Amino acid sequence: MSALVVSTQMDDFKHYDLIIDARCPREFAEDHIPGAVNFPVVNDDEYAEVGTLHRTDPMGAYKIGVQYSLLNIARHLGESFDAYNRKSRILVYCFRGGKRSRLWFDALDVIGYRVERLQGGWKGYRRSVNEQLKSLPGTYRYNVLTGPTGCGKTRLLTALRLAGAQVLDLEELAVHRGSVIGAIPGHAQPSQKLFDSFLLRQLCTYSTERPIWVEAESKKIGNVQLPENLLVAMRAGVTLQVETSMQQRVKMWREDYAHFESDPSSLVAKLQFLRPLVGNAEVTAWEELAKQHEIPALFERLMRSHYDVAYRRSSLRNYPTLDSSPALTLDDLSPDALFPIAQQLIRQYG
Repeated sequence: MSALVVSTQMDDFKHYDLIIDARCPREFAEDHIPGAVNFPVVNDDEYAEVGTLHRTDPMGAYKIGVQYSLLNIARHLGESFDAYNRKSRILVYCFRGGKRSRLWFDALDVIGYRVERLQGGWKGYRRSVNEQLKSLPGTYRYNVLTGPTGCGKTRLLTALRLAGAQVLDLEELAVHRGSVIGAIPGHAQPSQKLFDSFLLRQLCTYSTERPIWVEAESKKIGNVQLPENLLVAMRAGVTLQVETSMQQRVKMWREDYAHFESDPSSLVAKLQFLRPLVGNAEVTAWEELAKQHEIPALFERLMRSHYDVAYRRSSLRNYPTLDSSPALTLDDLSPDALFPIAQQLIRQYG
């Protein structure tokens, strides 16, 4: 008789030494319990083969599926289980908590491991994630950093984290810096479901006794969307306006967007959709600066003519009392300069 875990709360998963996702790699890539390891009983091609055969010959499909599964489980056991013993606590799950996790459970149970199956599988877990994200964000207090692009908000969040604050870096979780040019070269964004999983895991690590420091964000960061309840809770938080000189902002852009330094025309190409908004003359000026490789001038003009205007409009819509919020001027965006400022902010705002 399989042991079942009733709860799918994120906090419960930290008690396991190993969490096995028995689904195929394609399913795992879309979403999984954070910290889980993908030991599929069938790979993507095998899963497709079994599914196709199942339409006409269910028993034959199960026979082939079990053959693949036994071979794959044997390989995983031989390659990946030296670090685990009979005291190790292991959780196994598949899509609905059915056949694939049962195959893993039976093998591990026979060996003598302390193994359990997740009731409802990934589908039950996913339902739990959605439910928790409706309520959990509203249980915290938020200190929200606002300010125009390039002013150092993200770097200040990093300093706050190093100084011991509770920090929620949404752009880090989303693997994206926000806006249409925010993609990070060589790094794909997580799926929406996987982003939700990462976000929930992060939220579950926080204490309600202290505020969470976060950067003001729009509804979407690249291709992922923030939960509405999180946005509502952030907008009810304490806001702090971050400011720095244009010289520092341009310097930061040159560091964070170095890939556009060598190919500024690709940057302007991504912004062509703004032509109806800012006008042909403005976009033409961007194109000319890119052509002449005038990087500092291009970055400054982009911020002054578009990003600053758009950010302020969006910020006032989401944070109507922004102009009455305290302001913090950063003269130096280096880690050494930001760390003592972060310490002071924690003493002042929690």
